[in-house]
Amino acid sequence: MKHIISFSGGKDSTAMLLILLEQNKPIDEVVFFDAGTWEFPEMREHIKKVEKYTGLNITKLTPPKSFDYLFSEHIITRGENKGKAGYGFPAMTRRWCTREKIRTINKYNGKHEVVYIGFAFDEQYRVKRHEMKAKKVEYPLIENEITEKQALAICYEHGFNWGGLYQHFNRVSCWNCPMQRKSELRKLYKYHPDLWKRLEEMQNKSWNSFKMDYKRVEDFTKEFEAEKLQYKLFEG
Repeated sequence: MKHIISFSGGKDSTAMLLILLEQNKPIDEVVFFDAGTWEFPEMREHIKKVEKYTGLNITKLTPPKSFDYLFSEHIITRGENKGKAGYGFPAMTRRWCTREKIRTINKYNGKHEVVYIGFAFDEQYRVKRHEMKAKKVEYPLIENEITEKQALAICYEHGFNWGGLYQHFNRVSCWNCPMQRKSELRKLYKYHPDLWKRLEEMQNKSWNSFKMDYKRVEDFTKEFEAEKLQYKLFEG
């Protein structure tokens, strides 16, 4: 039976991979869902580094249509948004990107695989609501009682630092996710001005606001610029 690692590229799945290798557990394939331009550039470098360090080739899965296309070009054919171009920014009640990711991964894994999932010991609540089509699912970090903090420490010990992403961000999945907290958005604005510029461009292409409370990206830009000016005034 084929053993597959569901690899997000973050600290937990990376630590899980390292632990499984150290324990000589069976690994037939490492599978990564590639969100394309929605991934942090540092994540792409991390994937290459993991492949070089482990000697494993990581399989990159992509949806039939890119997230960029689905975001602003795909014509919606049903529901209250019928006829609009693109799904727009996802929301808690309309997480089309998560749906595409789960669908793509489940289609690839099939129903007869053993899948390793990197939920940390302090994330056991996620197991009950996890949707994974597989004959057997294992959670190595939970089994080994490895917390998120310990997982990050393991990665650092092996030389993986994501170009410093975890020094600023709690999560390093899609950089443009509307579900992230304002504090994370503030860090994106501060440390990745190039990505923030792209987020502003995405807002211009989207029929809906970035946040469900009707806040657009430019609203956050104005707020963060005001904070920066205020900080400089106090600093002076």
